[in-house]
Amino acid sequence: MPIKFPFSRRRPGPTDAWTKCPDCEQQVFNRQLERNHRVCPHCGHNFRMSIGERIDLLLDEGSFVERDAGLESVDPLGFFDQKPYPDRLEAARVKTGLREAAVWGTGSVSGRRVAIGLFDFRFMGGSMGSVVGEKIARCFEAALVERIPAVIVSASGGARMQEGTLSLLQLAKTTAPLVRLDAAGVPFISILTDPTTGGVLASFASLGDVILAEPKALIGFAGARVASGTVGEELPEGFQTAEFLLEHGLVDLVVPRAELRVTLGRLLALLPPAAVEEGWDDDERRWGPIGVLSGIAEKLGGAVSETVGLDVEGEPTAGNGRSPERAAEQTLERER
Repeated sequence: MPIKFPFSRRRPGPTDAWTKCPDCEQQVFNRQLERNHRVCPHCGHNFRMSIGERIDLLLDEGSFVERDAGLESVDPLGFFDQKPYPDRLEAARVKTGLREAAVWGTGSVSGRRVAIGLFDFRFMGGSMGSVVGEKIARCFEAALVERIPAVIVSASGGARMQEGTLSLLQLAKTTAPLVRLDAAGVPFISILTDPTTGGVLASFASLGDVILAEPKALIGFAGARVASGTVGEELPEGFQTAEFLLEHGLVDLVVPRAELRVTLGRLLALLPPAAVEEGWDDDERRWGPIGVLSGIAEKLGGAVSETVGLDVEGEPTAGNGRSPERAAEQTLERER
């Protein structure tokens, strides 16, 4: 039994000076962890980051300007599970210092302006409710109006159950602007971090012109047990990791956290927004991020489709797939 001296000058160390890695179970000094971008120096495990840490990691110093900071969720359904929804919101605000699970604004990466949205998993699991969906949609709209690339850093458990169907509507709200971004030649880069699941992955997060992911990030629509039960068969081990999805084509590149800013800067240099004065060509797709990637693939001997997604904004037809203008022209030709 150790002897205790009543007048010992030795004081116990702070209890929050070390963090235990969940992968290798090594104790990591917190200051060392911060210097290493919250990556375990022993096994490379990526700890989750706050929005502020993400901004410091990705953007040029002092360049970020937040927009729509005053938007806050309300309780339209009067939802109550173990405790009222407003109480959960208030607890999350006190815990994180944030008003919502997502923040968006403008900043620069290697001197290039971007519209960027970032999720914080600490705020109710980064769940997407009406306000989060509105912020992401406004981020895309600002990118379109200002003709700057859009970047979203996702970390979410999916739609927010406390807002019911209203949260599911955000899947459509956040994906609709991407059609216009693609048509205008404005690139969208999606960065998937641990975890990116549910409705966020099922909507805008999987629709980037380029999709990056952090090493070992959990990425999937539902939990492994639910996914296995849905298809009725045993799924391969690690099928929801960034590395597995890279092998199967959902992710374009798995990037170590220390290299993320440099990689993002190179992509922004490769995929600049199309010039405003450029118009549509009847025979060729307008120059833009998809066109650039298609050209690169063709030069390397690959083959990619010239269209991505669905044309939800097609022109109105006058029957038989003809536009009203084309129908009028054909009528005049017959009369001649």
